[in-house]
Amino acid sequence: MTGPSVPLPDGGARRGRESSPRAGHAEGDETRFTVVAPSGIGEISPGDDLARIVGDALDREGGLREGDVVVVTSKVVSKAEGRVVAATDREQAITEETVRVVATRPSPGGVLRIVENRLGLVMAAAGVDASNTPEGTVLLLPVDPDASARALRAALAGRFGVRVGVVVSDTAGRAWREGLTDLAIGIAGVVALDDLRGGVDSHGRELSVTVTAVADQVAAASELVRGKAAGRPVAVVRGLGRFVTDEDGPGARVLVRDPETDMFREGSAEAYARGVTAGQVAGREAIERFAREAGYADGYREGFAEGFREGTGTPQQG
Repeated sequence: MTGPSVPLPDGGARRGRESSPRAGHAEGDETRFTVVAPSGIGEISPGDDLARIVGDALDREGGLREGDVVVVTSKVVSKAEGRVVAATDREQAITEETVRVVATRPSPGGVLRIVENRLGLVMAAAGVDASNTPEGTVLLLPVDPDASARALRAALAGRFGVRVGVVVSDTAGRAWREGLTDLAIGIAGVVALDDLRGGVDSHGRELSVTVTAVADQVAAASELVRGKAAGRPVAVVRGLGRFVTDEDGPGARVLVRDPETDMFREGSAEAYARGVTAGQVAGREAIERFAREAGYADGYREGFAEGFREGTGTPQQG
């Protein structure tokens, strides 16, 4: 296995990991961690025993240690779970995976749809992937990535006899930022959110809003050594045992922002169109209401039309 050593900055007091209150404390240097990607995974097909295949690859590289985090791409999880579907109409597959349309824009390949899928994730094309799949098929995200992570964790912990964490990752874009990064869509035994509120910074000031998305950071770090086309869909992150928990934990759903706190729930063009529609409806309702109040609906409409023409300089018809 090969991989870089990544320094971890001091982050102030670590308190109240509410999403995973029983985080472990594996020994190690808390100022650095390593990310390595084993080879030999090979192509995954529906029905394959992914835990065995991953375990074999890890065994050839010395196995796992206490507090390791294994990051597995959603692509190989989906393939093993048979989430490969015929794509005679990829757009229909996207529609079927969509819960809510956030924004649509024309693109060179058609219409780009940013949507919320049934996992609560907001991403392009609902996470439907047409890359690295047989011709005429597309790959859907796992039905329950948290359950997939829990199953992998149980199998790997049983095989190697150590406490480990598992993250299922997927690639997504980000609002206001160019480029793609990996994020956690399935989590078992890893702190999802490290809540630092109530601690203090290096100057003694209380932290009031700092909640670190640990699992997303782990997923993003792993992609740097896995790559998109290197045939290495698994990475081991070593040195972050303090974020590995005894229990499986609540999963990745805690990383999805609640609608009540989502300030950007829809695209600007979509919000504008909705406002125009609401204004049109309100205008029609106002005219009808004023007409009813006047008691002479026909006369009111004619008078309104005449006044509108005079006020705008529009010539009278006929």
